[in-house]
Amino acid sequence: MDSVIDKPATVAPAAVASVSLAHFEADRDGFARELGASFERYGFAVVADHGISAALIARAEAAAKALFALPEPVKRGYHAPGTGGARGYTPFGIETAKDATAVDLKEFWHVGRELPAGHAYAAAMAPNVWPLELADFRTVMLDIYAAFEATGARLLEAIARYLGLAPDFFVDPVADGNSVLRLLHYPPVTHGGASIRAGAHEDINTITLLLGAEEAGLEILDRDGQWLSVTPGEGELAVNVGDMLQRVTNGRLRSTTHRVANPASARAGVARYSMPFFLHFRPDYRIETLPSCIDAAHPDRFPAPIGAHDYLMQRLREIKLL
Repeated sequence: MDSVIDKPATVAPAAVASVSLAHFEADRDGFARELGASFERYGFAVVADHGISAALIARAEAAAKALFALPEPVKRGYHAPGTGGARGYTPFGIETAKDATAVDLKEFWHVGRELPAGHAYAAAMAPNVWPLELADFRTVMLDIYAAFEATGARLLEAIARYLGLAPDFFVDPVADGNSVLRLLHYPPVTHGGASIRAGAHEDINTITLLLGAEEAGLEILDRDGQWLSVTPGEGELAVNVGDMLQRVTNGRLRSTTHRVANPASARAGVARYSMPFFLHFRPDYRIETLPSCIDAAHPDRFPAPIGAHDYLMQRLREIKLL
C-alpha cells in the first residue's frame, strides 16, 4: 500500500504568507515578522516584487528550454558521474528522494559560483560546465545567478531580524557560499505513468528561491499529515527553509517536506520547467544551533556541530547523487 508520503491525493491550498519585497525598504521589521511567521508555521512563503526582472527570467527560461532540447547524447556529454551532480548535466531518472525507492522524473543542470584561480574553496566548489552549443547560455545564467543571490541576501536579512539577530548576521556565513542554480525539466508523463514527479523531500541548503512554481504541482506536507498546494502567481518566488537553517534555528524555522506531483488534469501531460536557487553557507561554515533558539522548552535538537561542506556531502549520498 502507498505511504502517506507517496500516495497522490486531492490537496487544499496552503495558507502561506504572500509578501512583497517592495515593502521591505519601508518596513523591514514588519516584512520580517510576516515572512518569519510563515517560515515558522509552514516553512514556505510566496515572495512578489523580488527584484529579478521579468526580462531576465524570460531569457533564462528560453536558455533552459534550449538546453533540454539538445539531443540526448549531447547532454550526456556534460554529465560527470561521481561528482554529486554539482555542475553540468544530470540525466533523467538518477536523483532519488531520501528513503524513496522510485527515482524522480526529471533531468537537470547545475550552475555554481564562479571562483577565481587559487580560491580557498576551489576544492569544494568545482568549475562550471558550459554547453558549447548555446552561445549566450553562460552570460544569462551568471546574470540570473547574481540576481538570485541579491534577492536571497535581502531575505536573509529579514530572517535575521525575525530571529532577533543583527541584520547582517548571515552576511559572513554565505560569503562565497556554495550556492547552486538548478535548471529543471520534468518531461510530460504519458501512458498513465507515475503521479509524483519529484518525491517527498526536504532541501539541504539554507533557503531555496524557486521560479516556475506557478505550474501546478508543488505540494507541502502540513503538520497534520495533509498535503497542501503552493501556487505562486506568474513570476513570483516560492521560498522555503532548508535543513541547514532548520539546524541553526533548532527547528524554529521549519524545513518542510515537499514534493512535485502531476496536476490532476490535462496538464499532467505538459512538460514542467522550473529554476530553484539553493542558497548555501560557505563550505567551511560551522553549522551549530543558535543559543537564542535553545531553552527549557526547546532543548538543542542538533547538539553536534557540523561543517557545511561535510553536511552537504552526507546529504548528497542519501539522495544517491554520490
